Amino acid sequence: MNESLIETEGLSKVFTVKKTPVHAVTDVSFTAVRGELVAFLGPNGAGKSTTLRMLTTLIPPTSGSARVVGHDIRTDAAGVRARIGYVGQLTSGSFSQRVRDELLSQGAFYGMSRRDTAKRADELIESLDLTSFATRTVQQLSGGQKRRLDIALGLMHAPPLIFLDEPSTGLDPQSRANLWEHILDLRTQHGTTVFLTTHYLEEADRYAERVMVMDKGRIIADDDAASLKATLAGDVLTFGFADAAEAASARAVVARLSGAEVTIDDTLQGAAISLAVPDGDRLLPVIVRELDAAGILVRRATGVPPTLDDVFLALTGRTLRDAGEGADAAGDAPESADNPTPSANSTTGVLS
Repeated sequence: MNESLIETEGLSKVFTVKKTPVHAVTDVSFTAVRGELVAFLGPNGAGKSTTLRMLTTLIPPTSGSARVVGHDIRTDAAGVRARIGYVGQLTSGSFSQRVRDELLSQGAFYGMSRRDTAKRADELIESLDLTSFATRTVQQLSGGQKRRLDIALGLMHAPPLIFLDEPSTGLDPQSRANLWEHILDLRTQHGTTVFLTTHYLEEADRYAERVMVMDKGRIIADDDAASLKATLAGDVLTFGFADAAEAASARAVVARLSGAEVTIDDTLQGAAISLAVPDGDRLLPVIVRELDAAGILVRRATGVPPTLDDVFLALTGRTLRDAGEGADAAGDAPESADNPTPSANSTTGVLS
């Protein structure tokens, strides 16, 4: 479980856009071990997809180094490609090809025997719930079914590591939940290590053991979701009182108990104080008891757990969604001569 499948050191990428250098990825260094499910977060333009393209050998780094499944991305691209799966953002597969035939073709690309290819295709069709669609053409599939086929294509050669770039983007909630069920089953049934990007913060929060946050081409946080939320954001506790005078008295008590910054919010219905702490569920009843003992009546008390968007806000001063809306070419550069679009096969593991 401690085997390193991804090792990067100072990985950087600079594009030239209209004769101007654009630093898409800067000095990225991390290690990912076998068995992890790593969520790679950041707004549009943060550099996530560029990082994945370097790790999958689709584009070369400007500087730095990386080893993926034991092979150097610069000197042994073929070795990397033979041992990974990569599902890009675009739907892959030939629209006129039937689902099972598409998987058989993928096996042939990897030099698998006909027997092994057929066996593997049938395993993936069953495990990814594609049985009833196996004889349909790709163009007849729904969005969720196409994404499951994409994943099956990326897993055809049984790689120990699969990269998923925005796997659930554009899917309805039910299809997203279904897709995630299959992604989690991959780890159980095939022992696959998963490294993915996503804009859905609740997905990363719920499913990933490790969350990496990227902004403006740099990794700015790397930990499990619970630790990031506890250390960088904290639970938001709010206490309501009859008037501003009681709120001011309560503020002194709460500041002493928590050691945190306590703010007062005057309202038409009285006043409230709020604070952010890492252990709000433990502290909230303690505060209520202490205020009651001090003769201060708490009219309402709420505790709201933090989100990964709160983490991003604490790190950057803006939410991840706001950052995504304002993203520009500071991260993932537009497609250009030195940022090529992968071929259809390359989005599913057969990298050209």
